[in-house]
Amino acid sequence: MASNQSIRIRRAVSRYAAGHEALRAATDAYVGLVTQLLDDAGINYLAVTGRTKTVESFAGKAARRTSTGRLAFPKPLTDITDQIGVRVVTYVQSDVDAVAQLLDAQLEVRDDRDMGQETAAEGRFGYASRHLLVAVDDERARAAGIPAGRPASVQIRTVLQHAWAEFEHDIRYKGSVPEEHAHDFDRRFTLAAGLLELADQQFTAIRDRHRQELTSPADVPDDDPRIGATDLAAFLAGQFADAGWSRTDHYAWISGLLLELGVTSLAELREVLRGVDDTLIDARMGYRYPPGAVRRLDDSLLSVYGERYVALHGNAHRQELLTARLARLHA
Repeated sequence: MASNQSIRIRRAVSRYAAGHEALRAATDAYVGLVTQLLDDAGINYLAVTGRTKTVESFAGKAARRTSTGRLAFPKPLTDITDQIGVRVVTYVQSDVDAVAQLLDAQLEVRDDRDMGQETAAEGRFGYASRHLLVAVDDERARAAGIPAGRPASVQIRTVLQHAWAEFEHDIRYKGSVPEEHAHDFDRRFTLAAGLLELADQQFTAIRDRHRQELTSPADVPDDDPRIGATDLAAFLAGQFADAGWSRTDHYAWISGLLLELGVTSLAELREVLRGVDDTLIDARMGYRYPPGAVRRLDDSLLSVYGERYVALHGNAHRQELLTARLARLHA
C-alpha cells in the first residue's frame, strides 16, 4: 500500500513539474484579472502579487500524512488547491472586506475563511488574513488565458497583517527557534499581533476622519488645467459620502478624463453631476460590493456623456467594458 502511494505521489509530482510553466502563466493571468477587477471597482489597495507553488513545495505537501497515517491529499493534482496563489494587500480592514465582496460578486468563490475571525473566536491574537478559493467561468477563463476549472487561492490582508505574517513565517519556518525560547517567541508574536490589530483600528479611524475633513485645496501648478487629485478626492468624499476610498493614482487618472471632456474645475463638475440620479445608477449597476469614489464618478460620467465618454482617448483600453456598462445603465 505504502509503495503504491509513493508511486502515485511521484507520478503526480512529475505531472506537476511538467505543467509548471503553464501554471506560472495562469498565475500571471489571475493576477491581471484580480487587478483589473479592483481597478474597475475603484477599490483602494497597496499591491496585488502572485506566486506559483514550487515543485518542491508541491512534493512536500503531496507526501503529507494525517495523524492516522493516511495521505492528507490522496489526489494531489486536484486536492492541493493553492497551486496558484494571489495576494491582495490593502491599507485598512474595511478594504479587505470590500475586496472579498468584489471577488464574491465577480468570480466563483468555492471557499471563504476569515482567519482573523477564527483566531479571535478562540480568544487569541495571531495570524489574520482572509482566504478565498476562487475560480472563473469558461468564458472569462478563455478571455484571461486561464485553464478551465483551474482555481486560485487568494489571500487578502492589510499591510500590517501582511508584515506580521511575513515576519512570523520567516522566523518560524526559515529560521531556527530553540525549544527553550519557543514560549517566549509565542508570547512576543501574540503581543505584536494584538498591537497591530489596535494599529489597524487606528488606521481606519484616521482614514475616516481624514476623509471627513479633506476640504483644503491642494497646490497644483498654474499651467496644469486638470482638477487637482486632492481637490477631486475631497469633492468626491462629499459627493459620494458612502463610497470607499480609491487609489491615489486613480483620482489623477479620472481627472485626465474630465479634462478630455472639458471639465477643468470643481464648479463645472458640480454642474455636470447636478442632474445625475445616483439612486437609478445604483439600481441599474446592482453593485454587490462597496464601489470606490472614482468608480462612482466613472459611472456618473458614463450616464451623462454616454458614447462620447466611451470614445475618450483615455478610455481606449476599456471601451468594451464601458459599452457593456452603458447598456446596463440604459436597460
